[in-house]
Amino acid sequence: MPESPLTLLRRTVTPRARGGSPYTVLVVMCAGYFLVLLDVTIVNVALPAIGSGLGTDIAGLQWMVDGYALALASLMLTSGTAGDRYGHKRVVLAGLAVFGAGSLACGLAPDVPVLVAARVVQGVGAALLLPGTLAIIGRAFPDPAERARAIGVWAGVGSLALPAGPLLGGALTDGLGWRAIFLVNVPIVLVALLWSRAVVRESRDEDAPRLDLPGLLLGGLALLATTYAFIEGGRAGATAPAVLVAAVAAALALAGLVAAEARRGDSAMVPLALLRRPAFGAANLTAGIMNLCTLGTLFVLPLFLQSVQGRSAFGAGLAMLPLFSPLAVFAPLGGRITSRIGARVPAAAGLLVAAAGLALLTRADAHAGSALLVPAFLLWGVGCGLLTPAVVAAAISAVPAERSGLASAVNNTARQTGGAIGIAVAGAIAGPPSDRTSFLHGFHTVALGSAALYTATAVLALSLLPGTFLPHRR
Repeated sequence: MPESPLTLLRRTVTPRARGGSPYTVLVVMCAGYFLVLLDVTIVNVALPAIGSGLGTDIAGLQWMVDGYALALASLMLTSGTAGDRYGHKRVVLAGLAVFGAGSLACGLAPDVPVLVAARVVQGVGAALLLPGTLAIIGRAFPDPAERARAIGVWAGVGSLALPAGPLLGGALTDGLGWRAIFLVNVPIVLVALLWSRAVVRESRDEDAPRLDLPGLLLGGLALLATTYAFIEGGRAGATAPAVLVAAVAAALALAGLVAAEARRGDSAMVPLALLRRPAFGAANLTAGIMNLCTLGTLFVLPLFLQSVQGRSAFGAGLAMLPLFSPLAVFAPLGGRITSRIGARVPAAAGLLVAAAGLALLTRADAHAGSALLVPAFLLWGVGCGLLTPAVVAAAISAVPAERSGLASAVNNTARQTGGAIGIAVAGAIAGPPSDRTSFLHGFHTVALGSAALYTATAVLALSLLPGTFLPHRR
């Protein structure tokens, strides 16, 4: 009896023996990580094509982008604990399967509600996948020196995903249509799923805490209600009844989250004692503001490049290359600088340099060319490259060594939360790109507001982030 196509594929692309080498594990985990980060930027250049193809307005595009971001931000902390408790391999395999199913559903979506729902599914898969990839790599490389090199490769692959997204997204959108940016994930996920099943060994912590379901539900509700208030406020006005109800629901959910986490103490999803440390709170606030401004401006930037300047999707992706390319160079450099002099100066410098780039964008109009855009994008990208490793290092150094994993997860969640809110805010300010004059004014407002917020945060960083890294304090 002939073999089925799936059996043949499994035999072709997977090793015969279970338990691959650590470097095989590294390759497979990097592939999953690459896909998660690629989806942060690959979708943005396709926004005008999606809007015209499905006949949706700016609010529909916001929900399409934020559906992914909301699920990722809401589940990031819980998925890390789930991996510790139920097995990182099991959670990563589930994440790959869910991400692949969500990608297929996105590519076949007939309308905006289905596309938004599919994006949420993608985000759930990404949240299950992201923390587990690093945990599995750490287990595969027990030697500290080899582990550090492997994590460096993992981080480098993530840096490459950011510039690859706009270029690949633009090429696929112009050549095959916007659905291709989602469907391209499916075969890659299938191969990664089969390889992961074959080469990754299971690992779990028998003493891992239970999942904090009240924290998960209340935190997700607070973020969803906040996002809804901004998106609906941009469409219906800040005093619309639905907006006011959402704002009240967000405040009540946040208050409930604080109360629930206080009762759980050290077993809480986010132990409040850590947030009361000034350096830890400042590092996470800075991380949230970083993504609020960056992802918010990135939401309206491709709309400006295509709807106002008339570029193609690939042309917009190519124009944005000077923004993302410095991240691959300056993120490692920023990490080395931070390790030597502490987080305070690199974080403040990164914020101010990025602010200068964003401020330049306030001069961009329909005829702005490379002479203006390239310096603006380079400054913005270099600033983020200096800032990102500084805020992560500051968060980790502010807590006891045994809580460093939790500190990293909280910092990542802060970034994703800031990004989700930033997309909602930026879209509400900019308005529909069909009204080019109004949209251009809104785009300038977003860029100027982001520059001002970065500058104010630089003062916070200089005041509260560590100038040098001291031994971990309990």
